[in-house]
Amino acid sequence: MNSSKRVKKKRLTAVSIWHFVRLTYRAVLFVVFAVIYVDYRVTLPDVAVLKSGAGLLTDLSHSAAIRNAMLGIVWAVFMVEMVLRLFPSRLESPGCQKQFAGTYIKTGQTEIDIPDNNATMLVALVWVCLNAPIGMLYMAGILDAGILILLSCAYAVCDMICILFFCPFQSWFLKNKCCGSCRIYNWDYAMMFTPLFFVSSAYTWSLIGMSLVLLMRWEVTFYRYPERFSERTNEYLRCKNCTEKLCAHKKQLHSLWKNVAAFTAERTKRLRREEE
Repeated sequence: MNSSKRVKKKRLTAVSIWHFVRLTYRAVLFVVFAVIYVDYRVTLPDVAVLKSGAGLLTDLSHSAAIRNAMLGIVWAVFMVEMVLRLFPSRLESPGCQKQFAGTYIKTGQTEIDIPDNNATMLVALVWVCLNAPIGMLYMAGILDAGILILLSCAYAVCDMICILFFCPFQSWFLKNKCCGSCRIYNWDYAMMFTPLFFVSSAYTWSLIGMSLVLLMRWEVTFYRYPERFSERTNEYLRCKNCTEKLCAHKKQLHSLWKNVAAFTAERTKRLRREEE
């Protein structure tokens, strides 16, 4: 292969490394909780035992203890993340940092251009429609609180997958070039904790409350200072100033997948010829 055509590898930036760290511990959190939940459901007392008052009381106490333990860990991890999101940070994505005055670098232009703004309401509508049936199933007693907690943890993992690998909101709705220019970047925690809206607990309501604080601050800032959110008026959002460089890593990943697919196809053809 011509060296001039080779994709130049780029090292992971500090921001990208932090994304991978968050993906790792969120995935571990989800797997651990899934194992605990499945073990609990498998070892539930049988129907005969549950018919006795003592058996039922013991089961309910066990269930409440597991739920509260799960919620407590989720609360501690994500509350710290959200509190840190309130302040400027060099380890956070430019996508969420553009709301701060310190990251606004004037370009000299005054025409604000945010092409993905009109799709935000569509994203909100789609998200509500996806999660409303889950809430209905919970209220009908078909799903329990443990499932909703696990779903929120799964959303947390998917949030990092969207940043690092593939984002359906970016590709199918917003059409923004990258996370740095994403119109709904700080919606992530509010979307993540949507299932917990149906779980009545001080843990869940405080998580939802803080996530709504982040969302409201984001939206108020957007409508008061839209120039901070436009690449045309904010130099900080231009590629040359990006501290994330995830687009380069995504291109390398896509190139790897293509090479693997090509190798697999060639290997399959060779094996078929040998069989013939």
